[in-house]
Amino acid sequence: MKPLLRLCLALILYMVFHARGAEDMLPGARRVLWLGDSITHAGQYVESIEAYFVTRFPERSIEFLNLGLPSETVSGLSEEGHAGGKFPRPDLHERLARVLAKSNPNIVFACYGMNDGIYLPYAPERFAAFSNGLIRLRKAVAVAGAKMIHVTPPVFDEMKGKGSGYASTLDRYSEWMLAQRSTGWEVADIHTTMNRVLIERRKVEPKFFLANDGVHAGDFGHWIMAKQILLYLGAKDLTSVESAADMVAQYPHGARILKLVQQKQRVLKDAWLNDTGHLRPGMNTGLPLAEAQAKAAALETQIRSLAKEKAPTADQ
Repeated sequence: MKPLLRLCLALILYMVFHARGAEDMLPGARRVLWLGDSITHAGQYVESIEAYFVTRFPERSIEFLNLGLPSETVSGLSEEGHAGGKFPRPDLHERLARVLAKSNPNIVFACYGMNDGIYLPYAPERFAAFSNGLIRLRKAVAVAGAKMIHVTPPVFDEMKGKGSGYASTLDRYSEWMLAQRSTGWEVADIHTTMNRVLIERRKVEPKFFLANDGVHAGDFGHWIMAKQILLYLGAKDLTSVESAADMVAQYPHGARILKLVQQKQRVLKDAWLNDTGHLRPGMNTGLPLAEAQAKAAALETQIRSLAKEKAPTADQ
């Protein structure tokens, strides 16, 4: 076979595979809502996931909305004296109906668990509140006509955080969530990999950590979260990728696209939280939602323009 013909056939096969991948990953996605606590609100893993879809599938238009709320639980539980006694932990279900009605998503991701055992050893009554809270969430999302994808909680590091025995609590919560796959739940597992990385790295680096306070992961921890969710969704090209920067490095303007996605997400999240309402004091109000959306639209135009540019050829 002539070299030019081989090249053309390879290009065709690549395009067919790439197009199939675009359809297989979050098929039919229009607006994707992310719910969770302060780890989701921090948002690095959500930003990386959006940047993946933009760089790989620039023709698809998917809106990613991050409405994670610090301190929140899905269980409705709050420890005595939380935040120095200033306020109890907010309960997702207080705001869930408003968020779903206002955002009108067709896919919902939710990452809860870290706060839901309130940093105590496992207890059946606290587990029941957590599991029932997730079931209530699923029902509300189904009534809203959206698809539900759960995410297991991140790992809790007892060496760095306050909560003796709490790592085991989150292990059990994650195991239960994964067992629900047999009943039809979609569950992306970040907990197992984060736990494995923490254990393996500590064998050679005893002071290694993913979260300096045992709870809130840094950039590398957020990358593990993003990668495991994307692998669950079918991102076959990420197996050996070790950072968000590496994820976008092979694409023209990849680093710039990632930064613009980060800017856009950070403009929108506080505006959406304020507009939909919540009971968590001390949050930034952000811009009025319409103003934030206008700024986000301008950033989105830049992002899509960069994503659709082709790499320069050798003679350019």
